[in-house]
Amino acid sequence: MTGSVVKRARTAGCHQHKVGPTFSVPGLCITEHTFTLPLDYSGLHPGNVDVFCRVLVHRNKVSDHNLPYLLYLQGGPGFEAPRPLDNTGWIKHACNYFRIVLMDQRGTGLSSPITPGNIERLGDAGAQALHLTHFRADSIVADAEVIRMVLVPGTNHDGRWTVLGQSFGGFCCVTYLSLAPESLIDCLITGGIPPRIDTPCAAEAVYRACALRVLLQNRKYYSRFPMDVARIGAVVRFLAAAPGGGVSTPAGNLLTPRSLQLLGLHSMGFSTGFERLHYLFEGSFDGPELSRKFLKDFDVWMSWDTNPLYAIMHESIYCQGAASNWAAERVLASGEFADAFDATQAAQAGQPVNFTGEMVFSWMFEEIAGLRPMKEAADILASKEDWPTLYDVDVLEENTVPTAGVLYYEDMFVNFGLAQETANRINGMHQWVTNEYLHCGIREAGGPVFERLLNLCRGGILPR
Repeated sequence: MTGSVVKRARTAGCHQHKVGPTFSVPGLCITEHTFTLPLDYSGLHPGNVDVFCRVLVHRNKVSDHNLPYLLYLQGGPGFEAPRPLDNTGWIKHACNYFRIVLMDQRGTGLSSPITPGNIERLGDAGAQALHLTHFRADSIVADAEVIRMVLVPGTNHDGRWTVLGQSFGGFCCVTYLSLAPESLIDCLITGGIPPRIDTPCAAEAVYRACALRVLLQNRKYYSRFPMDVARIGAVVRFLAAAPGGGVSTPAGNLLTPRSLQLLGLHSMGFSTGFERLHYLFEGSFDGPELSRKFLKDFDVWMSWDTNPLYAIMHESIYCQGAASNWAAERVLASGEFADAFDATQAAQAGQPVNFTGEMVFSWMFEEIAGLRPMKEAADILASKEDWPTLYDVDVLEENTVPTAGVLYYEDMFVNFGLAQETANRINGMHQWVTNEYLHCGIREAGGPVFERLLNLCRGGILPR
């Protein structure tokens, strides 16, 4: 198993550790750290990456050196840790018990970020793809292990820490439980249990389940806003009739019927997403043309240029020895879903246009300006078969780390059924199942969510 990556990380250690400035925001004292770590812990591929993190402590607990540490792993893949403005949300509650480490996962934020502007400096498409193979959960966990050994004194809970992971961050937590459970005090997971952990590639199963949930969310949306059937259909028909099948946006994206459907990623699975999508389309036309505001708003909704790892690495998070081969694209083109997601056909027939969900397609690397420089590398990664294993089922089935997770019953991003299959295989895991939140309970009700999971782990809430 890939537990050896952690052993190599511990042996390699930190090449350099720079302690940055310490500053305050309301209620918190924050210290910045930068660690220079190996790109590839196997040593086969030379190079380093910088991994940046902030350590947060309540302003009244700065001198409490016995305060245990908690590592927060952000969702994504490809998104940096949150930037704390004050002591609120889940951080306010966690600071009662922990020093909090907010780590920008490699390739994001201030951790040697991958951007459309610097990807070509890595070399040709083959070199780019090879570099990016080291940006998955196993490398993220290895980074975390080196940082833990530097930050957490051996006298502080034997050098162990607690991990909290949201969405993809939860996937990383399960990898951590597989590779280095001895380093963990507790493991808390919010909306992030990985699917089919013993299969070479879970991507097809994920996107079939996701497509069904997305279609249900679309029906809910049009039930709430039936007037948008005509409004959105008019936009799709305009785009389909435009020269080249779409129009250029202020950011240089090509807005087509199928790229318009990508708006579902940011609307179909969040608590106020329906309302945001409805208001987006209310000013879609300026006379006979699409309005500049609408085109600019579309650009704002598409974060691919600022966080391209989310697109280029997305399907690889489901791979352990097999290629994804653009699984989402293949699933939606299959007989089961092809008609349901044909935007032009629906608009011409006066039927609701269904938006897509958390799915990445090969054509995005042509139509989204920020992804164009990565197209060849993306194709190489999609066809890569020899991905290393991310999970050790035997270790998880014998797990002894107190673990609790919230599983969202109507989650569009992490399918409940697939997540529960895995949760049932993690020995002793406490499952909190709810439909009170869609995917981001940690954002919408961070304090109560955090407190409940910690209590489940530590016996404050007893399972029934």
